[in-house]
Amino acid sequence: MALRIGIAGAGVLGRLLAFTLSRAGHDVQVFDPALGPGPRAESGSQAAGWTAAGMLSPVAELERAGSEVFALGVRSCQLWPQIVQALSEPVALHMQGSLLLAHRSDAGAAQRVVGLLQAKADAPYQPQSLTPDSLHALEPSIRGPALAWLLPSEGQIHPVQALQALAAQATVQGVQWHWGSTVTAVDAGAIHASEAQHRFDHVFDVRGVGAKPAMPVRGVRGEVFWLHAPGVPLHRPVRLLHPRHSIYMVPRPGDVIVVGASEIESEDRSPVSLRSTLELLSAAHSVMPALAEARLIQTETNLRPALPDNLPTIRHSAGTTEINGLFRHGWLIAPALVEQALQELKL
Repeated sequence: MALRIGIAGAGVLGRLLAFTLSRAGHDVQVFDPALGPGPRAESGSQAAGWTAAGMLSPVAELERAGSEVFALGVRSCQLWPQIVQALSEPVALHMQGSLLLAHRSDAGAAQRVVGLLQAKADAPYQPQSLTPDSLHALEPSIRGPALAWLLPSEGQIHPVQALQALAAQATVQGVQWHWGSTVTAVDAGAIHASEAQHRFDHVFDVRGVGAKPAMPVRGVRGEVFWLHAPGVPLHRPVRLLHPRHSIYMVPRPGDVIVVGASEIESEDRSPVSLRSTLELLSAAHSVMPALAEARLIQTETNLRPALPDNLPTIRHSAGTTEINGLFRHGWLIAPALVEQALQELKL
C-alpha cells in the first residue's frame, strides 16, 4: 500500500530515503532549509554530506569505532553499487581498496593501530602488508612513508555527484521537494515547517545537527582542503597514521585530491584554521612530495552530527522515525541505516 511520507532533512540520509521510498511507490515530500538541490556553495545547504570525502572504509574506522559501525559499513559497501547503478546521472564509485601509511619514525604507533584492526576485523578484511616495491606499483606518487598496508575491501564515492544524482532520480520518481523550508518540529505523523503543519502517514527526521534540541546531538567541526594536482596521480584513498594528527587523502576527478581529517569539538562553522592548514597540508606533502606545486582551490568546514556515545541511532515512535548520529561515518553507513530502518517499519 502506498503511503504519504514526509522527510525532514535533505542530506545523504534524506535523499537516500526519498530515492528508496519513491522507488517503492510511496508519495514522498522532503523539507529542507537549503535553497535547492545543488552543491552546498549554490544552495546554502549545511548538510554534512557535501563536505565529506566519501571514504567507504569499514576496516580503517575500526581504529575508533566498534563492531556496529563496521557491520553497517560492510553492508553499505554492498549496497552502494546497487544504488549507483539505479541512478540516471553518473556517480564516481571505486572499490579498489585503501591504503594505510606510516613514516618509519611512527612505526610503533602505526603497528599498534594495525594490530587493533587485525584483532577486530574478520579474516577477509585483514590489512595486507605491502613492500616498498608493491606500494610503488600501486601508487607511484607516494614517496615518503616507509610502511604501508592495503585494505582491499574499501573504496570511495563522490559525495557531490551522489547527492545531486539521488535528488535528480528521486525527482523523476515523483518526490516533491520543499526547498527553503526550515523544519521547526517533527512529531507523530507531522512536520512543522514554514509556519504550517504538514500531515503524513509517517515522517522521518534526518536533520542531523538541525534536530536539536529534540535529540541530544552535537556538531563536531571538520575541515577539508581541495588540491588541484595535475600530473600527480592517486588511485585510492590513503590514510597516514600519525600519533598526533592522522590525515586522509582522497582522489577526485579532474586531478583533484581532497585532504582532511580534522575533528574538533566545536560548532564553529567559520573558515579553516591556520593550524589545520599547516598540519594537514604538511602531512599530505610528506606522503606525496610532488604536491609541492599543487594549488589549493577550495577549503570547507562543516559540522558532523554526533550523539553522546558517537554511535548512530534509529528511533521509532508513533508515526515517526528519527535517524541521527552518523558522526564521521555518514557515507559509510547511511545506506545500511536506511535499509535497517525501512525493514523495521516493513516499508
